[in-house]
Amino acid sequence: MAIRDTSRKPYIQDNDTKVKIGIDLPIRRGDDLDGFFATTSTTIEAVKNNIRNLLQTEEGERFFQPNLGIGLRTLLFEHIKEENLLGIQNAILDKFDFWLPFVEIRDIQVLSREDSDDIGANEIRVKILFNIKQDPNTLDSVTLDFSSDINESESTTAGG
Repeated sequence: MAIRDTSRKPYIQDNDTKVKIGIDLPIRRGDDLDGFFATTSTTIEAVKNNIRNLLQTEEGERFFQPNLGIGLRTLLFEHIKEENLLGIQNAILDKFDFWLPFVEIRDIQVLSREDSDDIGANEIRVKILFNIKQDPNTLDSVTLDFSSDINESESTTAGG
């Protein structure tokens, strides 16, 4: 459980690792102690899952929340230019302001790679360096790769 340490500044401390915060992604069976689904035990893990979920969701994909998501997969089938990459960064910032207002983005890198060998195979890599607004000293990052190559599966990498 996230406990706010009121003795100092409003920083988050995850003191009790026995208390679970959210469902871990990808959704899978947890061990018998956690319950049926695997869970996260720290606030930063739960926020990273929220970020991955927001980036991987297409607009209109979620019922009753048609504005949730960014739509990065649709850009994979367009010619990726510098203007598109700046548009992606702006869309990410707008969506974070609305859906994850407790997250402060420190840096966004949106990179593309077009293979000259494989015509039409685009790849977008989104790397976000962030912190929780209540805990500005704890930086972490999430990196996601989106590929239009149907032979490759989408890879998700988290670093920090």
